[in-house]
Amino acid sequence: MRGVNDAAWRAVRSYLRRFGNKTTVPSDVKAGLVLGVESVPDGLAAGLLAGVNPVFGLYGYLIGTIGGALAAGSVLMTVQATGAMAVIISDVPQTQSGDGAGIVLATLAFLTGLTMFGLGLAGAGRLVRFIPTAVLVGFINAVAVSIVLGQLDTVTGYTSSGDNRVARALDTALHLFEFDWLTVLVGLVTIALVLVLERTPLGTLGMVVAVAVGSGAAALLGPGRIALVSDVAEIPNTLPELALPDLSLTLELVVPALSLALVGLVQGAAICSSIPNPDGRYADPSADFRGQGLANLATGLFQGMPVGGSISATALVRSAGGRSALANLVAAIVMALVILVLGQVIGFIAMPALAGLLILVGIRTVKPRDIAMVMRTGPVQLTVLTVTFVLTLIIPLQYAVIVGVGLAIVLHVARQSNRVVVKRWEFGPHAQLPVETDPPRVLAKSEVVVLVTYGSLFFASAPVFSSQLPEARGDCTGTVVILRLRGKDELGSTVIKVLEKYAADLRSAGGMLLLAGVNQRVHRQLRDTKVLGQLRAERVFTESPQLGESLQRALRYASEWQAAQQEGSE
Repeated sequence: MRGVNDAAWRAVRSYLRRFGNKTTVPSDVKAGLVLGVESVPDGLAAGLLAGVNPVFGLYGYLIGTIGGALAAGSVLMTVQATGAMAVIISDVPQTQSGDGAGIVLATLAFLTGLTMFGLGLAGAGRLVRFIPTAVLVGFINAVAVSIVLGQLDTVTGYTSSGDNRVARALDTALHLFEFDWLTVLVGLVTIALVLVLERTPLGTLGMVVAVAVGSGAAALLGPGRIALVSDVAEIPNTLPELALPDLSLTLELVVPALSLALVGLVQGAAICSSIPNPDGRYADPSADFRGQGLANLATGLFQGMPVGGSISATALVRSAGGRSALANLVAAIVMALVILVLGQVIGFIAMPALAGLLILVGIRTVKPRDIAMVMRTGPVQLTVLTVTFVLTLIIPLQYAVIVGVGLAIVLHVARQSNRVVVKRWEFGPHAQLPVETDPPRVLAKSEVVVLVTYGSLFFASAPVFSSQLPEARGDCTGTVVILRLRGKDELGSTVIKVLEKYAADLRSAGGMLLLAGVNQRVHRQLRDTKVLGQLRAERVFTESPQLGESLQRALRYASEWQAAQQEGSE
């Protein structure tokens, strides 16, 4: 019993270390103040970008920041609503339906959390690396453009029409004379102030000041004319209350929930792979999946919009001096105090000021350097980037994400299937090491051909693998082909059929196929599929710790078999 208590106490102490120590508290408090103040207008802007009550964005920031601080594998990760996730939400019709949107949004966050947490339990963090850079670059840059296009109505005062953001942007451009120029002025003033003030000692807090000044200008220049946050939402002076999700909406929301989970996890994985924990080690991506999942489950229960690992917020808290998860907890406390004390003041924030802030965020999200790198990689990568970019702009983002992931899977399979290479190893009379050459196209009589395969052998690569095997055409009496399979963890049924057919072709021509370096798993596959009996068990040589040992056994067997064949023919 004492051992169990000691283990539990050690686990508690290990967990508490994520919140730093007395030497890190001052810097964490300072960083938390900066992030907390900055997150208030940012959270409202996220709600605006998602097309929902801006308060839901602020609640998402509050609960997500707490959840990330308590549960994320990456200690310094800030979990908040990201621009990409907000744009996806804006494309979900059910979240734009007015009075019932709050429950829909909470349910969507809850389902997103279930998906993230389930993927984390399944250890799916390692799978993120299979999504090609071209897909991510195309998606992120299209989201950046979508952020800008999505704010044109708010910053111009003109209500556009069209089937997608591109069509609505074109409609806006064609109605220049219908803009409300005071609204445009407030947006431009806000953008200009952010650009100026962030170069002063205010730093990132300049964004808060710019929104406040822009809102003040709106009150002076166009009272009752320029839209305020209070015009689109009631701002309470209370913290979010518990609201149970409506699971009857699951079928309607499963696709956007999956899309939100994938986007949030990919963005979070970028944090996990680039920012080490205070102990110098990088977090397990699957642990971050679970942490973001728990944050979304909590957000869904407290009326917030879905959240994920925020690259920009994490960078902000680190640059402000944050050294542990305590910084994010302080930021959440600051947000809570602002909601309680200044809730009514938030209602006076001008909508075009928030829109101007979002336009600046969108412009800064564009990564021309990444685009140029992908373009220089080759036509295939450029095509993938272009397709992802265009689809993200013209179809709802919830489907664009799924298409992008599907495209990534197809691309990965295609690339792996074309990477299979078969080479021949030739051994000289006194050489210790083989000489690697291309295999012959057609087998000759009474020769021993050692073949080595590079790349993954699976169903899609089977035709490429088969086309590189030397043909058993004509008389191949006394010919032995030794196929070295060391390093192949498993073979698909398609590849096993290729081996079965190749062995049969060799037998028909008077030759023989030997397999060398076969591991236990592949051996079981051959046995369970009954192919081992057709190949003959003594002609399949399992691998050993000594490199080349199974190949030497196969060569000796081939030599003895050829000698027996020659004696039989005399």
